[in-house]
Amino acid sequence: MNHIIEKLKEIESGEAGILIYSNLNREIECSYQKDLCIPLASAAKMVIGYCVARLVEENLYKWTDEIKAISFNPKEDSKELYPHFQNRNSLSLEDAVEVMIACHDSYIANHIVEFCGGWENVNQRIKSRFSKINVTENPRDLKNNGEMNQLLEVLKLIFEGYETRPEIWNPIINGLVRQRGEIEGIPHYHLNHMTGGLDNVVVDIGIMGEFSKKPFLYVLGAKELPNRFSEQHADEKIMDVLRILYEEYCNRVVPVEGS
Repeated sequence: MNHIIEKLKEIESGEAGILIYSNLNREIECSYQKDLCIPLASAAKMVIGYCVARLVEENLYKWTDEIKAISFNPKEDSKELYPHFQNRNSLSLEDAVEVMIACHDSYIANHIVEFCGGWENVNQRIKSRFSKINVTENPRDLKNNGEMNQLLEVLKLIFEGYETRPEIWNPIINGLVRQRGEIEGIPHYHLNHMTGGLDNVVVDIGIMGEFSKKPFLYVLGAKELPNRFSEQHADEKIMDVLRILYEEYCNRVVPVEGS
């Protein structure tokens, strides 16, 4: 997939990296700057979701546990994606994790983390396996960051967990599936991802393709970019990269038995 790396290198300034894992071949097929540490912004919520799912898997919490005194971030899109939740003052842990991921909701993220022991506790649990990932209450904090290779490992564990124990990992996958962020040329149901961004940072972590047809898992990040509110060059190149990746997927898609 050298053409994907070459397209990413067309970003004129800053640093960028990509990792692509093939579920068909069970190996990383593309790796460029895999050790790059990137600010996560909202993409950290996927890591928080992973941590909570592990707590549920270990029977320390239940998805049906109730989080009280819920509030939604009015700057996010929960009103559009979850209009039926707006008058609720509590949510199950399961619903809260889905909303956090689908809507990038930092208020809900904080409710979840506090319910699960606080930010220090959650970070300790994450770092026990992923030493180069750190999450913070403020998603814009530059200490809210992670190395790309470890982010891919988190995504692999979520995807593989969903394949074997969907009852544990379903809330995270539901959030990825429901999240907005469509790219022209890629059907929305073939792009299930967690995005994050700052003025000079882009992060995109996701599942490319049908779940039943050996999708690609990818982590793509770029930092130290020109201000993205006035300069769209980097964003356009990243969308081009994802379109090329989708073409790669379509060229090797595995037919479902009987289809």
